[in-house]
Amino acid sequence: MILFISDLHLSPRSPGATALFLRFLADRARQAQARDIRGDLFEAWIGDDDIDDPYHARIVTALRATADAGVQISLMHGNRDFLLGQKFADAAGLRLLADPYDLTLPEWSFVLSHGDALCLDDTAYQEFRTRVRAPEWQEKMLARPRFVRRLVARYFRWRSRNTARAVYADLNPSATDDFLRDHGYVTFIHGHTHQPATHDHIVDGIHVERWVLADWHEDRGEALVWDGEMLKREAIVFENRP
Repeated sequence: MILFISDLHLSPRSPGATALFLRFLADRARQAQARDIRGDLFEAWIGDDDIDDPYHARIVTALRATADAGVQISLMHGNRDFLLGQKFADAAGLRLLADPYDLTLPEWSFVLSHGDALCLDDTAYQEFRTRVRAPEWQEKMLARPRFVRRLVARYFRWRSRNTARAVYADLNPSATDDFLRDHGYVTFIHGHTHQPATHDHIVDGIHVERWVLADWHEDRGEALVWDGEMLKREAIVFENRP
């Protein structure tokens, strides 16, 4: 069994979502063989040297405990935590995945992505994404003092809140069809848009499913479960019991 989650946006300002995630790691996640995070685990990440922050250390410790219990954890960068690096991965006991990532299982094949790279109609965001994903930009940013990086991250969050539309930009249809074609028409799983749904694409006469993961909130989350035969959505709430 594999559990797919995305867009938790964890921070000290989201105590409910944090508590829900820690409980998820301690019980439901340990029933799976693997758990996959499709990006934006954190609301912001300023660099792996911030791993000693008490809040971050709490998350890392919980992830490591789940990994040590035998669960394979993988994580893909999102648009908020693209500075997560190998130091974090080693401490948390997880594997960083490239975006996109082809997941081939004995029963089925998937292509995994955070999804933001295909939101081409949001040209302002794509310009921002190109800039901050450049190795040169990241090297310069990580060389700055932590207090400066925290201020930059705060500014990015402020700008995002003040420029965001009521609904996140969806994936560009033509680019998505090309993406599905390039990856062999396999089932596509992504997050980012905060618009959980299952979409049916017909590409070159072939039916392809696209599953959009839900974002997490203070009182609820969601996991997409692959049980070896089918995908299904599972609510993660405080009342749930393993």
